[in-house]
Amino acid sequence: MEAFKNFKDLFISVWEKGILGINFIEIIVGLAIFLIFLIFRGLIGRLIVKKLELISKRTTNKLDDTFVRAMEGPARFLPVVLGFFFASYYMSFTEGTQNFVENVNRTLITILIFWIIHQIIEPVSYIMSGLDKLLTKELIGWIIKSLKILIFILGTAAVLELWGIKIGPIIAGLGLFGVAVALGAQDLFKNLISGILVLVEKRFKVGDWILVEEIIEGIVEKIGFRSTTIRKFDKSIAIIPNFQFAENAVINISETTSWIISWTINLQYDTTVDQLKTIRNEIENYIKSHDDYKVENGYAVRIDKFSDSSIDMYIRCFTKTDDWDEWLAVKERLAIEIKQIVEKNKASFAFPSQSIYVEKK
Repeated sequence: MEAFKNFKDLFISVWEKGILGINFIEIIVGLAIFLIFLIFRGLIGRLIVKKLELISKRTTNKLDDTFVRAMEGPARFLPVVLGFFFASYYMSFTEGTQNFVENVNRTLITILIFWIIHQIIEPVSYIMSGLDKLLTKELIGWIIKSLKILIFILGTAAVLELWGIKIGPIIAGLGLFGVAVALGAQDLFKNLISGILVLVEKRFKVGDWILVEEIIEGIVEKIGFRSTTIRKFDKSIAIIPNFQFAENAVINISETTSWIISWTINLQYDTTVDQLKTIRNEIENYIKSHDDYKVENGYAVRIDKFSDSSIDMYIRCFTKTDDWDEWLAVKERLAIEIKQIVEKNKASFAFPSQSIYVEKK
């Protein structure tokens, strides 16, 4: 019986002292409080957030839809913060444990605040999309990503400070490390700066058809921090470092408003002066009278020079279409018309040839 009495006394003592100075009744009540808030968290997801989503979908403004989606995560996390706070507020801790619990509460609240700020950036990015005349869509995306990274770093620093971890020495150490990394990552920073210049100067955007002589030609699919993704016309993907767009001339073919045709046709040397003038005038009249060409942008049909085996006639004009396929069709029609004019005037196109004269003795 003595053993049972000792066990009873020990059990009561453990029950009253509990864990870390908290009796089990307070622990049970605290867990119950926390469980109630977890249930409330589920209600937020199922009822409140869903209801707000339905209300926001009824409006024509998409800003509220973006805001509701952005706040869903913090809204689900809020009951966890409140549940832990009220559960810990009910329980009695020793002085050392109390400081630890307060730090946990401060940490949870700090995470919640920075999470809300982080998520608010999404609706802000929707507002900034109206500044497309000043900032490109890609540059806005870069700004948003940079702000998110900055907020994450600040939030992490704030949490570390709460737990007594000084970030000053860490930053100083990272600074020295950064110098060493920078020396070995010059190309990375060069590409980063070049990418920013591409976006700020609006050289091209996603969806544009660009040409970099002897480098790449294709459709821009993505402009990244270090490189740009180009879809070539054979459907293959090319990843081009951004410095290529800073050090080389970039032709944005999508921005072309008047496609040019610039040809030199070669006529045989036995073509008479009258034939040359007639061919020139008929080609010129065709360009002036046809709807395919922007005559106001200027045109030229002129005898250019005497080459080694031909008389060269230079033709230059601008088309009205800015569609590539239609431009090819216009070129084809002009080529057929020129051939018909040359043949109608009984002249012939020249081809490279040489004449050898043998001197008789």
